[in-house]
Amino acid sequence: MTLTDIVEQIPFPAVIVNKGGGVKSYNQRVEAAGLLTKGTDIDNVFSKWETDPDSKMRTAVGTNGKRFVFMQGSWPDTEEMLLIGTETSELSALKNENKQLKKLTRELDAIIENSYDGIYITDHTGVTWKTNSAIERITGIPKEYYVGKHVDALMKRGILKSSVTEKVVQQRRTVSVVQDNYAGKETLITGAPVFNEEGEVEKVVTNIRDLSDLNELQTKLHKMNELNDKYKKELDMLKNKSERLDDIVIRSEAMRRIYDTADRIANIDATVFILGETGVGKDILAQHIYSHSLRSKQGDFIKINCGAIPPDLLESELFGYESGAFTGANRKGKPGMFELADQGVLFLDEIAELPLMLQVKLLRVLQESEIQRIGGTKPRKIDVRIIAATNRKVKEMVANGEFREDLYYRLNVLPMAIPPLKERRDDIIPLQQFFLNQANEKYQMDKVINSKLKDFFYNYEWPGNLRELSNLIERLVVTTPEDEIKVDHLPAEYKESGQTVVSQAAIVPLKDAVETAEAQVLALAVEKYDNTYDLAKALETSQPTIVRKLKKYNLHCKKGVESL
Repeated sequence: MTLTDIVEQIPFPAVIVNKGGGVKSYNQRVEAAGLLTKGTDIDNVFSKWETDPDSKMRTAVGTNGKRFVFMQGSWPDTEEMLLIGTETSELSALKNENKQLKKLTRELDAIIENSYDGIYITDHTGVTWKTNSAIERITGIPKEYYVGKHVDALMKRGILKSSVTEKVVQQRRTVSVVQDNYAGKETLITGAPVFNEEGEVEKVVTNIRDLSDLNELQTKLHKMNELNDKYKKELDMLKNKSERLDDIVIRSEAMRRIYDTADRIANIDATVFILGETGVGKDILAQHIYSHSLRSKQGDFIKINCGAIPPDLLESELFGYESGAFTGANRKGKPGMFELADQGVLFLDEIAELPLMLQVKLLRVLQESEIQRIGGTKPRKIDVRIIAATNRKVKEMVANGEFREDLYYRLNVLPMAIPPLKERRDDIIPLQQFFLNQANEKYQMDKVINSKLKDFFYNYEWPGNLRELSNLIERLVVTTPEDEIKVDHLPAEYKESGQTVVSQAAIVPLKDAVETAEAQVLALAVEKYDNTYDLAKALETSQPTIVRKLKKYNLHCKKGVESL
């Protein structure tokens, strides 16, 4: 039986090549594919011919694009080799898939690497998995140093001040802190959990933002606007306009949407109804709408607080009066706020405090665009845009008969609800810096706020909103003897709230909220008591329970945790 006859009996594509790689024989299955000719060097037959040095397997790609896998073996009593192969579409699909995965990996690496913020990824145990070059710019330490190291080891070396990763794993939610890093830079660190298919925290992605850059830009912008502010204030004084806030700090997405809407409706002469808690900045928004409208060049911005003027005087303040209208009246009469705001804007703050009798007159102004002075006989046409505001729930007042329903719908043409400060925490740090700059300039000081106090500001609930934040910072600037303002300088009521209030950035399961509160109480207790027996007595529980809880939250008494 000839060599060709033997090869022909093999049920797969088979080729015999000599020591130099030349083709000596092959069967019809190879010939049917039109791949080989005798005497041809096998390396030249396939567009790709790859050999695995660790095995006797070879992969090949034919000129027609088909892929083959060949097993290599020696031919008996000769130096020739027998190659038996098969075409595999699966191998082609796997290679294509592998190529696509490599491409996606390169793109993901490029996105992470080119982020301006530092990105720090760990597994659920705290071992660093990946980071980018930005972390080197922020911390001054090469990114390669972090990879493979546990966050606890980095904290012991002093590279990290505290671990966000551990808090994210424990609380199973996004956690943010403000702290100074190894290089002395102030940073906002936000850790977010990545869950696996079983709902367990698999990795933690931490974003590190350099706040010193933002603070520097804020300071430069403030200085650049100082001269411009001076001219604007002088113009306001000449035009006898209400004082307005030129700089508006809006960093959160919610406030960006509100002010984008305000810019779009600035020149639409429909009534605006601003809703929001006390101190959220309703008057600032009203002034912004006015200053960005054509009316700012034609008329004045007039503000009146409907709750600050006695009801018997409010009507004359709003609508004015004629000569001799009542005893003690000016003999020349007096124009009301509506007339003073002609061609401009009248801002009716605390509109819900307006008496029902005056609500009727206001409704007529909105419907007819005319007013009538007290004691007058002829109506006067006016061109005034109304912006109203309140911190009360007007719908409930309508249902209770305390506010006219027809007036409510006349006012509620363009409603704008400003969220409280606790619901837009992205604004807190920029606002704190803005108010600090204002206070420093006002009192000719150069105070700074350290990172721990900023962290307190970021997590505090701010029931008084912007007004409370502004007043607190001004108070701290004036009363703090040192140039650096710290948490210790806070008034007593804030220290107490900072110790007892559990601040959540989002709604969390009750179990997690209970554990957070429990950890805070224990953290306070270990600062006061030296051992677990005193702790148990103070917290009215058993000493073994205290030992177990301290281990759970990784807390330690001053004299250590006693064993059971």
